[in-house]
Amino acid sequence: MEEVVEFRATVHIFGATSSPGSATFGLRSLAADSCDPENQFDMQAKDFIMNDFYVDDGLLSVDTAEQAVEVVNSVVTMCAKGNVRLHKFVSNDKSVLSAIPESEHAESLSDLDLSSVLPVERALGVQWCIESDQFQFRVTLSNQPVTRRGVLSTIASVFDPLGFLSPYILLGKQILQDMCRENAGWDKPLSDQVMPKWLAWRDGLTGLGSIKVERCLTPQNFGTIVSTELHHFSDASTSGYGQCSYIRIVNTEGRVHCALLAGKSRVAPIKAVTVPRLELQAAVLSAKMAQIVQTELKLTEISRVVFWVDSQVVLGYIRNQARRFNVYVANRVQQIKDLVGSDEWYYVNTANNPADIASRGLSVEKLIESS
Repeated sequence: MEEVVEFRATVHIFGATSSPGSATFGLRSLAADSCDPENQFDMQAKDFIMNDFYVDDGLLSVDTAEQAVEVVNSVVTMCAKGNVRLHKFVSNDKSVLSAIPESEHAESLSDLDLSSVLPVERALGVQWCIESDQFQFRVTLSNQPVTRRGVLSTIASVFDPLGFLSPYILLGKQILQDMCRENAGWDKPLSDQVMPKWLAWRDGLTGLGSIKVERCLTPQNFGTIVSTELHHFSDASTSGYGQCSYIRIVNTEGRVHCALLAGKSRVAPIKAVTVPRLELQAAVLSAKMAQIVQTELKLTEISRVVFWVDSQVVLGYIRNQARRFNVYVANRVQQIKDLVGSDEWYYVNTANNPADIASRGLSVEKLIESS
């Protein structure tokens, strides 16, 4: 009988379940060990690696092309200290690309003359048109069976992390919910009532390519910003509830610009819930999104954060200081107060509430036309 021989791996196996976590830990450790606290650009590079990387993809926005070039050079130098090659760079500014060696450009730019139109690149699963600096969507329809399983797979294939397509995705989720009410089997064909709705929704996916969203929140040549406000709208209906968040900036000349930051839609529970309770749940969702938006934007100076609802009942819940509510309402009101407080909540007419389409849904054609 031969003696047992022990072997120990001295490198991380490529493709293992732990690989993404190991890569992230190694990159962050490199940034922490290589950073000079007295060097401004080293600190920027460290912050970029620590907070703006997802596994091996990094995304960063800066104010000027010069600042972008400095950050790139600092990050490349920092990673080189650990024998890590940072490459496949993409930028919407051609002067930044010109300052980076062609060998370090993304593959889509490797044989491209920078005087020509820049291509469309994928940024963490989202289509980014570099030339126009806009986010866009491209959905490839696969031959999924017309069953509950196929419906779920098709809806889940639409990747929309910021919720720009929430009103349209909500319609698909409502169709799936109708199938749940019917107790439809996972691999049984759709019923005659659901089939037309599903085919119409699925055919509309091809129109999502016409929807484009500006990536930059500030227009070109906008000037010095003197005021930055965040406005969060929420709404609910019998079929769903949702919210949307906007940034409102004002420059020294009094010019105002607003941009959509994110949105979210959810279907109403199958078990019947009153509209006021759904409106309250939408307000909770708006408070949670406010926390996420403020954390991710990294804005140091926010003049004001405002919340808008079109339900006087919800405003009464939130502003109440004396009356005790039942557990459902009390828990959610307390959650709102813990997250964002109760001072900056106001009423908006339903006709002027942009979250109205987030709670009711919208077809692709109307979503394209909607402001």
